[in-house]
Order: sequence, then C-alpha cells, then structure tokens
Amino acid sequence: MKYIPYVNIKQGTASISRFSCGNTLPLTQRPFGMTPFCLQSDASGNRWFFHPNHPYTEGVRLSHQPSPWLGDYGPFLMMPQNDVIADTAPRAWSGYRPQDAVMRPDYLKVTMLRSNCTFELTPTDHGAAVRLSFHDDRASVLSLLPVHGNYTYRYDADTQMLIGSNDFASAGVAVDFKAYFAIKFLGDVVDTDKVVIGGEGASAFAHVALKARNVEARIGYSYISEEMALIAMERECGNLSFDTLWGLAENEWEEKLHRIEVTTDTEDQMKTFYTCLYRALLFPQKAYELDKDGKPVHYVPCTGKTRAGVRYTNNGFWDTSRTVYSLFTLIARDEFADMLEGFVGDYEESGWLPRWLGIGEIGSMPSTLIDSVIACAAVNGIGKREVLEKALEGMLHHANNESEDRRYGRNGALSYLKYGYVPRNEQRESVNLTLDAAYGDWCIATVAKVLGRDELVEPYMARAKNYKNIFDATSGFMRGRDTEGKMADFFDPCSWGGEYTEGSAWQNSMFVPHDVEGLAELYGGREKFIEKLDELFATPPKYRVFGYNNEIHEMTEMASADFGQCAISNQPSFHLPFLYAALGEQAKTDYWVTKLCAEAFSWHDDGYPGDEDNGTAASWYVLASLGMYPVCPGHKEMIPCRRQVKTAKILGKEI
Repeated sequence: MKYIPYVNIKQGTASISRFSCGNTLPLTQRPFGMTPFCLQSDASGNRWFFHPNHPYTEGVRLSHQPSPWLGDYGPFLMMPQNDVIADTAPRAWSGYRPQDAVMRPDYLKVTMLRSNCTFELTPTDHGAAVRLSFHDDRASVLSLLPVHGNYTYRYDADTQMLIGSNDFASAGVAVDFKAYFAIKFLGDVVDTDKVVIGGEGASAFAHVALKARNVEARIGYSYISEEMALIAMERECGNLSFDTLWGLAENEWEEKLHRIEVTTDTEDQMKTFYTCLYRALLFPQKAYELDKDGKPVHYVPCTGKTRAGVRYTNNGFWDTSRTVYSLFTLIARDEFADMLEGFVGDYEESGWLPRWLGIGEIGSMPSTLIDSVIACAAVNGIGKREVLEKALEGMLHHANNESEDRRYGRNGALSYLKYGYVPRNEQRESVNLTLDAAYGDWCIATVAKVLGRDELVEPYMARAKNYKNIFDATSGFMRGRDTEGKMADFFDPCSWGGEYTEGSAWQNSMFVPHDVEGLAELYGGREKFIEKLDELFATPPKYRVFGYNNEIHEMTEMASADFGQCAISNQPSFHLPFLYAALGEQAKTDYWVTKLCAEAFSWHDDGYPGDEDNGTAASWYVLASLGMYPVCPGHKEMIPCRRQVKTAKILGKEI
C-alpha cells in the first residue's frame, strides 16, 4: 500500500496575513531535505507568494521560508519562457490549470500555458532533477529570475552548466551568507550563442536558450561553495535518469510514511493523517553537506566559516518542542539524535543554544524551550552521552547568564535569578518568560539526573517551583509582577499581549507541564482546577487588544473556531484538552480531542486552525489521532486520549 496518494502538500496554503489556515508552502522535498521546491504564484504577496486559488504561476522556486513571518533565504526561481521573454517574475507569469497540476512530496508537475511547457521536478537532498517538455516548436528558454537579494550568474559552455549565487537572508544571524547553485543541462540541448545573462545584483537574470523540445537538467545546491554544489549534484544525481531519481524520492517518502500505519473509518481521515505526517517530516531541514570524502560539513552563520559536522535549521523551539520531538522519539530516533548533535553544535559555535533557527539564530519568540527538546532526548535514550553533556552545559549557561544580544538565551535570566520571576516592568511577555524558565529549570534537573549530575537535581527542581511566584489566587491566573512585587491595577483575563505571548491569561496561565499536580493545588485542588478548565472551555472566545494595540491574526482565528478560550490555533493551548486526563477526568479529554481533531483539522488547503509552524500542529494531530499527547516532554510517558484511528502500528508494532 502506498501512502503518498493520501498526502495533500497544499494543506494549510490557503492563508493570508490576517488569517492563517496553516501559513504553509506546498513543498516538494526529501524528508528533512535541504532543498524544498514549490510554485510561486504571485511575488506581490511578498512572503505569501503562493495561494492555491491562484490559477497562475511565476515559476518554480527553491524556498527556505520556514514561515511567512520570518521570510526566505537563498532562493532562486525557474521559469520556462518563449515568444516575449521577460526579465522579472511579475512580467513572466503564466496561467496554469491547478486541477491538472501534480503536487506531491516527491514530484512536481505543472504545465505553463503561456509557454506550453510541462515542468517536472523531483528533489534530492541538496538539489533536484528537472524535466521540461515543450509542446510546440517555438524558440524557448529556461529563465532564472530574481526573487530577493543579489544574484550572480555565469554560463560554462563546455559543461552546459549555469552557475549562480544568491546572498539573501531575510532574518537571523548570517555572516557572509551566500547560497550557490549549479544547473547542468543534459545532452546537446543548449544554444550556447543565445544564452543571455543580464542585470546586476537584485535585478540579475539568466535566460538559457534551448534548442530541443525535451530538456533535462540536474541541480546542486550549497551554502558553502560552487564546488560543494557540484559535488552534491554529482553524488546525488550522477548518471541516473529522471524516473530513477523520482523513484528514489518516492521510496524515501514511502519508507518514512510507513513508519506509522493506520486504518481509519473514512478516507478523509486517512488523508488528514498522512498529510499531517508528511508535514511533520519536513522540518527541521538539513543545513549540512557532504564533502568530496563524504564527511559532513556546514556553513556557520555566526562566523561565516565552514566547520565539520551536521547542522539542522528552520526550527522554532517555542513551537516545535511541544509536539515534534516527542513524535520523533517514536518514529525518527536516529534523525533526532543527528538533529540534537547539530543544535549542540550551534552552542559550540555561538556560545548559546538555539532558540529559533532560520539560516542562523533569529531569536523570534521568547524563552529557551530547546531545554524541553534536550530533556525529551535524554529520558528517551536519544543522543550520545558527550552530546547530552555539552547540551547540559549550554542549558546551564543560559539559565544563569544573559546575552547582550536579545536573540540569544533567556531574556530576563538575571532578574529571574534575583526575584524568582521575570519582572513585568523589565521585560514584555514576563509571564511566559517566567513559566518557561521554571519548566526549563525542571528540564535541567531531568537531564542532570539522567547524566548522574546529582548535585544539580535538587537546586533546579527547587527553581522549577518559581511558577508559583506569579500566581494570583484572587483571579485564578498567572500575572506579572514588577520589581516591587506588585501586579498591575488593571486586569482582564481576555486582554492579549503585554505580559503574555500571543494570547491572554486564559491561554497562558496553565503552562506548568512539569507539575500539573502542584498547579492544581494553587487552585485549591483537582476539583477546583477542573472547574477552572471547564470555565476556560465555556468562556466565549472574546479578546481585547490592549497588549498589541491592534488585532493579530491569532485573535481572529481563535474567535472564528469557537472552542471557548482554548485557542487550538496556537501553541499555548495545545496541552489544555489533555490536562483533564492528567487530573483523572479522561472523558473530558476524549470529548475535546475528538471534537478538535474532527472540526479544526483537515487535509484540505485550509486544513489548520492557525499557523502550522514547522510540524508542530501536524504532530499534534498525529499524536492525538494515535491516542497520546506529551503534556510534558521530558517525561517518558504521554497522556492518553481516545484514539481517532481504528488501528495503528508504529514501526510495525501494534499500539
């Protein structure tokens, strides 16, 4: 049985800046691969450059955009043209029939109506194979058109190869960043005398004139050098045919998707499950390459140098730590170990464990929830001991020191040490910073215990209780305190922002994953806490914008879904339905999980209740469907819930 036919890679792409149904791109790439490709339909949408309702395209783009909120790096755009040859994407656009296009994880096929050319692509880890079929005899070209940043091009007639580079990095640390790509045309298909390279910098373009109707090309890509792009192309493509390379990509995806085998009551459920599983296996993406000797090397964003070892990127731990890596403990343990080694490598290079990686550290979102990822690995026996020891060193560093560059480490770490909380008059989002730090301290104690560092366990377990310092017993919410210990005079639990991250007191007050029992005691015991949870789900999804001074899309999405104040559209609410089961009320967890899976998720182009966030929401659905959820990554056990699939096997074993 094949699972790729159940996958809709356009899931979540029917999004706009004011309303996210995933904010995804329809990526054709290898699992965790370095080179994702997709259609660009309209560059005027800036970071929202693809929409499934657009019956037109500006070409096939290599894009590393992890989210429209963070932008792209190292992109390039390919477009077949004839008749009137345009030098920019907005002038080169062509209609296409979305219903006739094939968009799969392993294969992309689209016919550009203007040039009457069918463009096919299948990905490799660091490149792709391309096949062009022009359906009439017009003189045609394959154009490389500018997207962002500065481009350079040169054509080597002897090898029929176009060599290009791009220096664009929209966000994050990226010293001397440049991406290199090589496109080699197979056979005698290029009219060398008519190859045109024009423009400079941000307006540079290339038109490779073709003298055949059927053309194949191979692509290699690198963050290090032209030579490494060529090495990748030769190693991954060699003399293999397009169909053989496609078969390899298909086999790799089928192997990954078959790591979980389920049966369901409906085909819609099958499609939603395997579409979400596909998306969970896209990120983090490889940012390392293999040199001529087959050894891993990578570009170092904080220095611009090259260093030995693996590296992964496009991952925001504030989001992915909640679901993605717990799923990987079940289906991708070896890959998880590699990823952990790469994240620790970032610490060795920059002095700080990563928070939100694009090409380099972006620092978006608060806190250092990579602590959770490391604890998850440690308790599940993932990662070499020396890697975990270095990871613990990095955890201790950001728990007790503060960087002058806000992109690194825990913001407000020194004040947290002084007061036992992050003061609201010193840092925005002080409630989340405090709660995340307390959980991070518990993660440190957990990793220390695994490694036999017993002297660290008790003090960090004590620090993990600091969440109690910001609980307001009068209102029943977590609230910020200033340096004098005072809370604000004005309080509305539906007011977003300010002391809270992408939510209000409702969504953010119950994030104490490491001590649910202790949190319940603050409310007066289990029954009182369950009453508060009932109130959360029963309270209408109203919001006030004071902390942001305007509406943000997460507010709109929460209100449109109407699951009370459980904003399943965003990560702070992901664990809320499972708190019932953690407190012994299994039926209520089962009710809400079943309702959320059925009503908030689908395989369709608008299939998410909010931002998908690099596998985070997809992994939520996969885990919930399997009947489990990691309320506290760092605990080996997960919280049970009603299984949404009929039968399930993980790596061939029934669960």
